[in-house]
Amino acid sequence: MKFALYFGNRGFFPETLIASAREEVADAVVRAGHEYLIPDADMTRYGAVETREEGYAYAAWLKSHEGEYDGVIMSLPNFSDENGAVAALRDAGKPILIQAYPDEIGKMDFAHRRDSYCGKFSIEDCFHQYGIPYTVLEPHVVHPNDPAFAQNLADFAAICRVVNGMKRFTIGCIGARTSKFKTVRYDEITLQKYGITVDTFDLSELIWKVGKLADNDADVLMKKIRLCEYTDCSIVPDNKLTTLAKVSVIIDRYIKDYRLDCVTLRC
Repeated sequence: MKFALYFGNRGFFPETLIASAREEVADAVVRAGHEYLIPDADMTRYGAVETREEGYAYAAWLKSHEGEYDGVIMSLPNFSDENGAVAALRDAGKPILIQAYPDEIGKMDFAHRRDSYCGKFSIEDCFHQYGIPYTVLEPHVVHPNDPAFAQNLADFAAICRVVNGMKRFTIGCIGARTSKFKTVRYDEITLQKYGITVDTFDLSELIWKVGKLADNDADVLMKKIRLCEYTDCSIVPDNKLTTLAKVSVIIDRYIKDYRLDCVTLRC
């Protein structure tokens, strides 16, 4: 995965902690086996985002790298400003992981106090109000050098793979749910809201199409060979293997004709 890095700031809190955060988060991403994109430190004050104008600058930077990153890691070295964060990431179009630094005992003076613990709650609440999707993982605050953050990165990478892979996704459902199986009901409208389309096909239609296929159809013969290469079919009766091949050929045609990304079959 490749992550775009974001660093927050709020003027009342020490901006001196941002420079070290830029290095620590970037190093943690590389140690976890991923890549990163990071804006130049001089694009905004201190290399972080506080104001709306800095947020717009970051959003423009993200836009210039569209298609190059799989998710955004939003690092909060201090409390960090909500308005700049919204301006920067409301149109990111990718999963956002919010990471906040912990305060340290003995470093609660003006030069070191972060208060990122509360700042993270504040940004989460603001993102919720604006309808900006985001990811938070345990623990609530974590240093990039903590092994827990490495686990966070592994989990977030998996989230990015799923979210990005499911966009403009089309599922082919063959066969209606039977009345007794209410446990497998789902909401197509909600799926569509997240870019997942469901195309349904009657099981009787598949059976009819299978019945029209000749046993010596070229696609059927090739599919029988493919099935035998895939697994041991030595004790499968030839007529049953032919039926399996025909079903597979028809499903392949559904996939091609409707550009399906996956297929489900009624139990």
